[in-house]
Amino acid sequence: MKKIILLLSATVVLFSCSKVGKDEYIISGTATGIENGKTIILETQDANGMGLVAKDTVKVENGKFEMKGKITEPSFYTIQLEGAQAKIPFILENGEVTIAINKDSIAKSKVSGTYNNDEYATFNEEITKVQKKLIDFQTKNTQLMNTAQQTKDTAVINGLMKEFSKIQQEVGEASKAKYLTYAESHPKSFITALIVQGMLNDPSTDVKKAEAIYNGLEESLKNTKPGKAIKLRLSELKGSGVGATAPAPAPAETK
Repeated sequence: MKKIILLLSATVVLFSCSKVGKDEYIISGTATGIENGKTIILETQDANGMGLVAKDTVKVENGKFEMKGKITEPSFYTIQLEGAQAKIPFILENGEVTIAINKDSIAKSKVSGTYNNDEYATFNEEITKVQKKLIDFQTKNTQLMNTAQQTKDTAVINGLMKEFSKIQQEVGEASKAKYLTYAESHPKSFITALIVQGMLNDPSTDVKKAEAIYNGLEESLKNTKPGKAIKLRLSELKGSGVGATAPAPAPAETK
């Protein structure tokens, strides 16, 4: 009985430590080395998806910043540091999101603290590994290509383009396989909903497979904007006959 009471007490403490309630978020940021007063802007796409709009703005104080608000479903947002050339993409959702800004390399900033952001970080690492061959080729041959273009050396240009195209195709197929594998094994991840949404815009996609992944999603994901878009797209594709099983051929006439 004593052990049970202790366990229940620990559970109460665990839940009471949470700083956020339902549909709330807190962004706890560190901005080491960034001077006081620098502006941090929380941005998201506008209603038309054509540009970014500011949702919140704060100032850096003693190397830290904090933002609070409400959000009813996961969605991609970005953090813009005043004067920085790049933005920090992340998934804003219910919970405590931690963002550590790397002032020397914004791309190396770290986002963690919630399930979807931890998944997003891991997923990006895996995709980067898949695409490394293509990035390495570009890094190695950029100067060579520039020189060839300046000297109009078509033999070198054509050779590089042919090799680049081959690697690009290999990486594209490997990336697509990685996306599919992830989506099939992560029914709770917001990234999976985005992957399926993208799959249905690709004419080569196996619609039945995409539908099976969608059907396996957690209900909360089906109710997000991407989830609703997937449902609508599947309905449109079924209505047009895309992905439907082809009718069996008619039996040959006997003579």
